[in-house]
Amino acid sequence: MSKPLTEPASLLPPLRIGYESGAADALLAGPDVLAVIGFGAADVPDDPRTLRVGLRSLREAPFEVWRGIAPVRSGRHEDLRWSSDGEHMFFAIEVDEAAHGGIVGAAAHAYRMLTAFVGASGTPHLLRLWNYLDAINEGDGDAERYRQFCDGRAQGMHSGAQTRYPAATAIGRQDDVRVLQVYGLAARTPGTAIENPRQVSAWRYPRQYGPTAPTFARGMRMQSEQLLISGTAAVVGHASRHEDDLDAQIGETLTNLDSLFQQASMPERQLGTRSLLKVYVRDPADADAVEAALRRHAPDLAGLLLLAGDICRRELLVEVDGVHHAGV
Repeated sequence: MSKPLTEPASLLPPLRIGYESGAADALLAGPDVLAVIGFGAADVPDDPRTLRVGLRSLREAPFEVWRGIAPVRSGRHEDLRWSSDGEHMFFAIEVDEAAHGGIVGAAAHAYRMLTAFVGASGTPHLLRLWNYLDAINEGDGDAERYRQFCDGRAQGMHSGAQTRYPAATAIGRQDDVRVLQVYGLAARTPGTAIENPRQVSAWRYPRQYGPTAPTFARGMRMQSEQLLISGTAAVVGHASRHEDDLDAQIGETLTNLDSLFQQASMPERQLGTRSLLKVYVRDPADADAVEAALRRHAPDLAGLLLLAGDICRRELLVEVDGVHHAGV
């Protein structure tokens, strides 16, 4: 398990991540814009700094906007699109499963590409990844698509000599489009992986969860004093809790977030004005209850994006990820 951290000698300027409304073209006009990410039916132009994720928004759908600390340059490398301010790099890849023999091959291809590209760049430290694929729970046992994705991800990541696991999310889209979407953040300086003492580290999960354990850290603390929060749900130890009980699952998830903040030694250890969350809800009919519970827990939450998405375990109803800032 990770030990509590000491305060770094100096802080890097933070990457600014926020939810913003408006036209994507106008948002992209800023010289410091690293990424503009849309959801559902969002209108996103063809630009290396953009991605449209096929998850339906359950509320007004703002864009997720990343703003760097210097003028941004961007480009494409084979299947990858990327942008960088010299300190941070956004990258994204979309892989047609059929072109690679299914989800295993698509995940292996995506991760071979991104680990090789990131590793050879001036921002070689992989900090955070988001993975979205259709029908994540389809199939039984080891044939489940999430387990197959984990197989392919590990193949590609290991081929790229990745020795430290980033923070990550893997969520199922509900759009019947068999294209794997991955986007992520890399940096010039490494982060510190954080594990939650209430949970078994994902890469140590027992065999009952599949032949290849998931390869991610529970969180990643950046040297800018930001905590990147991995997909977090009602899992204690390695077991899911509170099957079919939405309120209890939300409560357990929030307890896990509190534990993660404590372990990361964040100056501010509660969700609030310095926190930005994505919340994935399996059943869209639960959106109101989920939002109400989160607002009760954190009434001054800076940003909340509710999305319809399937959690990697069928019994889990809700998952949360996000970013938590130490500074004002």
